[in-house]
Amino acid sequence: MGRVTLQTVADAVGVSRMTVSNAFSRPDQLSGALRERVLAAAAELGYAGPDPTARALARRSTGAVGVVLTNSVGEAFRDPAASAFFGALAEELAPTGLAVSLIPATGVGGHLHARDLPVDAAVVYACAGETEAVHWLARRHLPLVFVDQAPLPGSTGVVLDDTGGGRIAVEHLVALGHRDIAVLTMDPTRTTPGWRTAPHADNPNHVARERTRGAVDALEAAGLPVRVYELRDNTPDDVARGVRGLLAERDRPTAVVCFSDLMAASLVRAAHEAGLAVPDDLSVVGFDDSVLAQSVTPALTTVRQDFDAKGRIAARALSDALARARGDAAAPAPGTVVVPVDLVVRGSTGPVPR
Repeated sequence: MGRVTLQTVADAVGVSRMTVSNAFSRPDQLSGALRERVLAAAAELGYAGPDPTARALARRSTGAVGVVLTNSVGEAFRDPAASAFFGALAEELAPTGLAVSLIPATGVGGHLHARDLPVDAAVVYACAGETEAVHWLARRHLPLVFVDQAPLPGSTGVVLDDTGGGRIAVEHLVALGHRDIAVLTMDPTRTTPGWRTAPHADNPNHVARERTRGAVDALEAAGLPVRVYELRDNTPDDVARGVRGLLAERDRPTAVVCFSDLMAASLVRAAHEAGLAVPDDLSVVGFDDSVLAQSVTPALTTVRQDFDAKGRIAARALSDALARARGDAAAPAPGTVVVPVDLVVRGSTGPVPR
């Protein structure tokens, strides 16, 4: 037999070429029985389906979307909060048939991927400030959805109530009697860990800035001193060095509100190594309720975010953005969706030491 084509399958089943094409590309256009008959014939003849490149050209669509990662692919998937979000996003996109391509935000790879990668739209995840990847995607006029950061004009944003989360974390510790509370956070513009007596309003990391702002608002409302200890990044190595520095301070606080569960879990481990009991000597609050929250002893009190909800909302926002790009007048207008958070109290917080 010569080369098997779409027409070969159509002739074998006794249907049109369009029917065979729909069986692969638009299954909703056929009855289940007819589609199964077409696919069975295609399998028997050794036909794998329409050529993806030709199909993309005909549709003027790649059938793929990009996800711009905060840093490198490896670092993104080592971050438990980021990997949980990616999983929820991919699961929600799976029924749409859209493929997902990963794009690092910085470096030569990110620049080239964002400039040349064939995608129809992209989710931009927690990128601090301007990045080459976002710059190139915007220049291509692709539909974009921004997660955990402010969106560009005309794009949709999906953010947590980070400010509210920082606030309820501090209020929990104040209710336990703590009056010496530190905020452990990150600022990518720092070169070394250290104290700051006020939140950095120009911190390019949206999440760190808003969580810190909420915590500081609560400290000021309670009439307590503002003590913010900043690390350069939320990576395991930076965090491990930073929390040891915080615990070595002469005026160590009685409680710490952390930017992430990663920071909180590292702080608990470092406290144990320093001979401190958690929460008897030091109370610790995390943020995210990721898998790390219950990987330490005691388990973390933390501000919970709903990763599944955030992933679903981002996927729907991406579908809406694609619909707007196709000229669908019924597609919702872009805006910013705020995902709520709540406090989960576990064993890492307790009354102020006496």
